[in-house]
Amino acid sequence: MIGLGIDAVSVPRFRDALERTPTLKTRVFTAQELDSLATRKDLAPGLAARFAVREATMKALGVGLGAFDLQDVSIRSRTSGAPELIVTGRAAEIASQQGVSSWHVSLSHTHDMAVAVVASH
Repeated sequence: MIGLGIDAVSVPRFRDALERTPTLKTRVFTAQELDSLATRKDLAPGLAARFAVREATMKALGVGLGAFDLQDVSIRSRTSGAPELIVTGRAAEIASQQGVSSWHVSLSHTHDMAVAVVASH
């Protein structure tokens, strides 16, 4: 293993941020992510978990906020339903420099809290 990152996001606080800043969704999340959640009644828990993935990926790479564009990291669902981490752009460059060849990701959320764990190998 090269790196490990974990992050937790308060769903109510994230919901408030989405309401205060409507452009947050399109600035942070990819169109594919937004489409994949479009049928959900409440987007906040799923988006909070995906935001936590971005922070956890930064931690797994040992970098801070601003090291890469937030849309450089995203989640898509495999056929099985398991999440798959997609890393592009500057985040992929940093990962390559560190010798990362694969990722493991886990997401979970409740009404109140979203958590993500990312491991780089």
